[in-house]
Amino acid sequence: MKTSNRSAKILTAVQETALSLCRGILLLGIIYIIITPILSIVFDAFKDVEDMFNPLVFMIPNNFTLDNFDLAFIYMDYYSSLSASMILSVGAMLLQIMVCSLTGYGFARFKFYGREVLFGLVIISIVVPIQSYMIPLYTQFFDFRFLGFRANLLNTYVPVFLMSALGMGLRSGLFIYLFRQFFRGLPKEIEEAARIDGAGWFRTYARVMLPNAAPAILTVAVFSFVWQFNDTFFASMFMQRLSLIPVRLMTLGSYLAGSNILSVEAVTSVPLIVNAGIILTITPIMILYFGVQRFFLEGIERSGIVG
Repeated sequence: MKTSNRSAKILTAVQETALSLCRGILLLGIIYIIITPILSIVFDAFKDVEDMFNPLVFMIPNNFTLDNFDLAFIYMDYYSSLSASMILSVGAMLLQIMVCSLTGYGFARFKFYGREVLFGLVIISIVVPIQSYMIPLYTQFFDFRFLGFRANLLNTYVPVFLMSALGMGLRSGLFIYLFRQFFRGLPKEIEEAARIDGAGWFRTYARVMLPNAAPAILTVAVFSFVWQFNDTFFASMFMQRLSLIPVRLMTLGSYLAGSNILSVEAVTSVPLIVNAGIILTITPIMILYFGVQRFFLEGIERSGIVG
């Protein structure tokens, strides 16, 4: 009897070890697939041109250099592009937080005729791709008319700010859903206590619900900022002439290859300069993420699971 129990324990230990080994191999494979392209970009950004033609150099360069960053910094007009992108991203983020939190609160707490239909339209706005109505959207801002006012709003911040303020598009639909899920998970007793104290619905929302929704607000703020900062679709459609980080990065390679700025020998370093531009582009995003990582993960958990 003791022998059979001992054999069963040994078999169980072997099975657990084999399962752990398989899990570890699978995770290492996934990590390799995800991390390798990122490491390749980082190391290539520090490579010298000589390393590109050296068959002995796999990833880590033999000749570290910062010349690629200097050239990318100059040709991207980095300070100006970063300032413009920050203004656009922060403005859109604030508008979406205000509009989407109020809309999500309404869907979570108020019962009115057609609520489910309207929320279904919000879900549809998440599903329908923006490419399906990009042409009428472009013409709408190319020849904008409202109450006798007529203007061309292209190459300004207005299209993005206007869409954010009206809760339009995939991003706003997703943010409304996140706020709705979060507000549904908050206890109704805190609202009832506010009403007993004489607070109306808007004061309850502003003074009671919003302070308790800090994790959801932070989640939406990070999503909105990163989404807009990295956006190339609207930037290339509405703001081609503005100096924005995504637009500069998209045109960096073709600009360097097609211009006479670089010598014939230096043209081969264009991929290295582009990789340096990628590092310059993602650096503000990484700083933001590492600064709010703990609160961001908490907001994701509570917004996604509650309700």
